[in-house]
Amino acid sequence: MSELINNSKERKDKLKTILLRLHNGEKQEELKKELLESLSNIPYGEVVEVEQELISEGLPESEIMDLCDAHTAVLEGKIDVSGAKHIPEGHPVDVMKHENKELQLVVVQILSTIMGIENDPPADLEPEILKLRGMFNNLLDVDKHYQRKEYLLFPYLENQGITGPPKVMWGKHDEIRELIKGSLEILQTEELSLEEFIASCDMVLTPAAKGVNDMIPKEEEILFPMALDKLTEKDWYEISNQSLEIGYCLYDPKVIWKPTWAADVSINDAQKSGSHIQLPSGSFSAEELLSILNTLPLDITFVDKDDKVKYFSQGAERIFQRNRAILNRDVRHCHPPASAHIVDKIIEDFRSGKQTRAPFWINMGGKMIHIEYFALRNESGEYMGTLEVSHNVNVYRELQGEQRILSYK
Repeated sequence: MSELINNSKERKDKLKTILLRLHNGEKQEELKKELLESLSNIPYGEVVEVEQELISEGLPESEIMDLCDAHTAVLEGKIDVSGAKHIPEGHPVDVMKHENKELQLVVVQILSTIMGIENDPPADLEPEILKLRGMFNNLLDVDKHYQRKEYLLFPYLENQGITGPPKVMWGKHDEIRELIKGSLEILQTEELSLEEFIASCDMVLTPAAKGVNDMIPKEEEILFPMALDKLTEKDWYEISNQSLEIGYCLYDPKVIWKPTWAADVSINDAQKSGSHIQLPSGSFSAEELLSILNTLPLDITFVDKDDKVKYFSQGAERIFQRNRAILNRDVRHCHPPASAHIVDKIIEDFRSGKQTRAPFWINMGGKMIHIEYFALRNESGEYMGTLEVSHNVNVYRELQGEQRILSYK
């Protein structure tokens, strides 16, 4: 046992020395070679302990943030996660790992597109810019992934006395958010020249994509195994139950995870919860309301006053596909980049009171689809959000004469 303790102390001392040498400016490649020669596999818990010790010993959190990318690059692939616990399907960690896979696909698309433009500049840059804008709209969805860590996972770790690493990771989240927002601002610049685009890629776009990608091993090799060790099933269940309020990132969990001791739940239980809803013209239960909204032959989507998607109906014959990954997402990012300016215009006119409804109709798959947006206001006239209602009106366009006799279709 004493030998194991000594080995652990020796590994941590060695790792701390290497991180401090990184801090003092030594080259990553030289230190990585030394690390590989001296440490075969580093348990994830020791990495966390060393980072916590450095903060406790007075190394500023801002400097730990600067070291974060460097020491992750040195340690990548050498952290021993073999002792990590099994992750059941639908568990918050399982959901986050699926989200990471989706984020990696977006990052690959972005970097590939940038490389293609740089290696073979197109005659017309605008279509490529438009594609990248859509990709970065998707990448911005990482904010929900990070928020679930910050507001749900980190507090439980802090209750266990683990305060340093969450603060460092939160700081990296903010850096990545700013890079993604900066990328979108650049991609919305009118008449962006090739030279300006390439310079922007080096300074903002590529670092944004790589920042998201580099966060993944920090989570999967260090944060998640540590959290699985420290948190109880009750902790994870509370995190799982609160996750939908923030929303998911590019991925809609197929099942709801629950511990064996928890009561049986179904995918719709969160929406069925609640008892009596009293309105001026009547009342119903939450379950009755859910049934009403899902029975109407309409697609209904509600966007709140902060422009976040908060609800969509789940009728049997949907017109536009929706999944729960869009919840709490900015509505602008749920539409193709080419139509984002129309969404902006509608919201601006609704919020100002200039307009109250905006109708459209399109032919889609042989159907005539009527789409209308309605401004929602309270009794004082204050803007509360927007309701989108979509409807296949083919059957009504084909009606002739009258039908006064009961006839079921």
